[in-house]
Amino acid sequence: MSLFTTALNAIAPVDSSLLDAAQSRLDNKTKPIGSLGRLEEFARSLVAISGQDLPDLSKKVIFTFAGDHGVVEEGVSAFPKEVTPQMVFNFLRGGAGVNVLARHAGAEVRVVDVGVDYDFDGCPGLIHKKVARGTRNLANGPAMTRDEALAALEVGIELANTCKAEGVGLVGTGEMGIGNTTPSSAIIAAIGGFSPEQVTHRGTGINDQALQLKIAAIKRGLAVNRPDPADPLDVLTKVGGLEIAAIAGLVLGCAANRIPVVADGFISTAGALIAAELHRDVRSYLFAAHESVEVGHRFMLERIGIRPILNLDLRLGEGTGAALAMHLLESGVKILAEMATFEQAGVSGQQP
Repeated sequence: MSLFTTALNAIAPVDSSLLDAAQSRLDNKTKPIGSLGRLEEFARSLVAISGQDLPDLSKKVIFTFAGDHGVVEEGVSAFPKEVTPQMVFNFLRGGAGVNVLARHAGAEVRVVDVGVDYDFDGCPGLIHKKVARGTRNLANGPAMTRDEALAALEVGIELANTCKAEGVGLVGTGEMGIGNTTPSSAIIAAIGGFSPEQVTHRGTGINDQALQLKIAAIKRGLAVNRPDPADPLDVLTKVGGLEIAAIAGLVLGCAANRIPVVADGFISTAGALIAAELHRDVRSYLFAAHESVEVGHRFMLERIGIRPILNLDLRLGEGTGAALAMHLLESGVKILAEMATFEQAGVSGQQP
């Protein structure tokens, strides 16, 4: 049995009785019932996901997957594809936004080459999992073969399995790939039945002319490839990206291993959307870090059925939003672990 099939078969619904038990404990803390709002939601979800009364989030990892995209040939990005490997080196040196924010969240950043069109020659610190040197131009035909998409999915699943073995308590997703908002828009257009105009935005800050080129490339890609919205793997193969596939695999693997996973922004959520379409119970293990300014992101979040934790007008990617959201997820657990009960504090409880 393949790693992919094994992961899908291992995903099960969370135990609703654990959600109820955690909420009961929160209701006995020295506060009005429900007064800590979504922090209580985070706490009870983390309890149910992990199966632990007090989830251990001390070991946190953000995976930043890197891959290139053939569709950059269509003029869809403000930056050349050479920026992808340049940013990989920046991540490894600790100089990128995700590195800064992860340090403050107490999270480790692990950088994964799953599809960069560059030879890193055994570069130290990089996780070498290259499936191909980028995707093909989705505007002209399938971005990947089905085997390539499955291989990239299994990269993410394998990394999730490693996290389980290491005792990682919380995983974040991130990415780097010039041009990758284009396949992300194509994915939500294909799965949700939206027009490219509805779900396509400016990515790295492209001008009006480049935006029209981007929309046209997605339209051609959907027309040429005819991705089947009922088959998420077909959508991923035809209009997706290698780093998006690896993120989808990571989300699937975390759900299979009962590890909570927080998806960053638009591109990470494209991967999470593929995972959620592959197995409906994935959403119970998934947190959305924030809502991006990319217009298609809201449609993805609504399709999955999850609320974003933050709304800060972010559009960087890399895992930056995931790092910020980790603070709040951990805060929910700390309330559960450290806040006194009415009995402990000698405080009268809320009257019925």
